[in-house]
Amino acid sequence: MQAVILAAGEGTRLRPLTHSKPKAMIPVANRPVIEHVIDALLANGIRDIVVVTGYRREYVQRYLNSLEVPVAVVVQEKQLGTAHALRCAAPEIREDFLVLPGDNYIDAASIAKIKGEPCAMLVKEHPSPSNFGVVAIRDGLVTGIVEKPEEAPTHTVSTGIISLPRDALGSLAKNEIPDAIMALIRKGLRMKAITAEDWQDAIYPWDLLRMNQSLLRHITPEKAGRMAGNVTFSGVVHVGTGTGIGPNTTITGPVVIGEDCEIGPNTCILPGTSIGSRVSIEPFTVIGGSLIMDDTSIGSHSRILNAVIGEGCRIADHASTTESPSLFSIEGKVQKAEFGAVLGDRVSTAPFTVLRTCIVGNGVTIREGRTITQILPDNSLVM
Repeated sequence: MQAVILAAGEGTRLRPLTHSKPKAMIPVANRPVIEHVIDALLANGIRDIVVVTGYRREYVQRYLNSLEVPVAVVVQEKQLGTAHALRCAAPEIREDFLVLPGDNYIDAASIAKIKGEPCAMLVKEHPSPSNFGVVAIRDGLVTGIVEKPEEAPTHTVSTGIISLPRDALGSLAKNEIPDAIMALIRKGLRMKAITAEDWQDAIYPWDLLRMNQSLLRHITPEKAGRMAGNVTFSGVVHVGTGTGIGPNTTITGPVVIGEDCEIGPNTCILPGTSIGSRVSIEPFTVIGGSLIMDDTSIGSHSRILNAVIGEGCRIADHASTTESPSLFSIEGKVQKAEFGAVLGDRVSTAPFTVLRTCIVGNGVTIREGRTITQILPDNSLVM
């Protein structure tokens, strides 16, 4: 069986994090989301993989070139929908196949449940079904899909992972896969509904925190860096090569730390934290439940909890994140959320900055310590 991974989309609701990279390349537990998808396929012996790229495709291509398994790459020049992306891959598809979103996490056990089925859809219960395609099921078969309804009739949603026969490609006349599948069902296609074991999607930036904490359960323990003699570890901790951990530092897993980082001394890393490569965390700082991307520095005496921090950020000393229930308007929909902060790439803050349940755009500079709330657009200057 072949697999077609759709990784052409932008992920606009994840802005500012997807301004410079596609959603499939956002690192979760220090690995791009698409890597988790590929691992699930390989674990099931599926090595004939096609990836459809589009938005910021150079990031996906560079990553795919680094893999040991060869992957065929197809370009969707214009992002005209998921079914259109699948049609772009048609010349590479020679047999029955799986189609998967490259920006959702799926586990190997779920792939095992569907890979032997000629025509099936992985479905899952979700507390916010209106963000997805809501699926109607009768006698184990999919009878309807309503894409992002205002009022969802059920909590069962499509994961976007579908097995199809090769000859179905010629009938995918619509631009979106849910519409195309519904057209096929009306013509008599019998599609089995199979419940996924573990599937996750990050719709909004703060959803990455939940996904990150979940995927950290699968990390392997390793301590490849330089450790001071009195560093305290507990739980599962993975430390990359070239990383230095200073004295009197406490790390409680699950935690993953990338390569060539400098941590501490006298720092505290709490569970549910992933720290990318070439990150520096200065003394007397606490990090917990957070996703810190590559090349970021965090100053001393800071307290960063439940935060997503993009690449190349410069967080000065005595910074802190705090949570309070807030409302955000994203693409015309009001969303309630509670998290520490979401920072895009290359954000720079002054000492004593407080980030309170805020989304800070790419390239923002905060020159005076103050409390930041709600949304700051890209390249804003706060004085």
